[in-house]
Amino acid sequence: MDEQDLVLRYPRLWHMAHQGAWPAIRERGLMSSTALLEDYVIQGDQRTRLETMRRPESVHIAHPDRLGAIIRDQKPMSDAALIKCLDAGLTPNQWYALLNSRTFFWLSRDRIWRLLKARAYRNLPQTVLTIDTASLVAAHRERIWLSPINSGSTLFKPQPRGLGTFMRIGDFPFEERSVTRAAANNVVELLVEHSVPDMADHVLAVHEVMNDRLLGEIWRSPDADDNDHP
Repeated sequence: MDEQDLVLRYPRLWHMAHQGAWPAIRERGLMSSTALLEDYVIQGDQRTRLETMRRPESVHIAHPDRLGAIIRDQKPMSDAALIKCLDAGLTPNQWYALLNSRTFFWLSRDRIWRLLKARAYRNLPQTVLTIDTASLVAAHRERIWLSPINSGSTLFKPQPRGLGTFMRIGDFPFEERSVTRAAANNVVELLVEHSVPDMADHVLAVHEVMNDRLLGEIWRSPDADDNDHP
């Protein structure tokens, strides 16, 4: 898959953050869990637990010079399921650490709504960013990976996964997979290593959403159109 085809087929990306996250994202960028732990100077055993072990609940972190942040739970995964579906030699702790080192974006509007309506999140307002794919890819192409699966879930029938799950844009077998898959199930995730410091430059709109309802618009870029929403 080439970059032009990715942008043509998936012109928008979506990211679900916690309610109230936009001011911090706008000021300091979108950070992976690892980047947040570094930025908030979380060290020692606490960092090891948060970075390499499953988080059953979201965790608030604080720093006197920061706005405050939440590291999201990992309820859709379990160690037992990961042991069954991970490549030989890869441990659940290594998988958690890998996922925590990247920021995640959905390429399908249907998938962001599916996440918003999931049992763990449906009763809590969420902040959803709508992002210009072309802008993000142009700025961060050297740190971008694509995934053919929901790498952070082992619910239902967990698909096999490992280091080879994540591919560079040019290595992703889009045409081969498109024979049996619709676009929404072809490229499932776009990931950026570590963080996106200039996230605000690529966001087109920010909405507050709960379950299946748009509660309101928080911010909109002059470049956004009427279809830029979850």
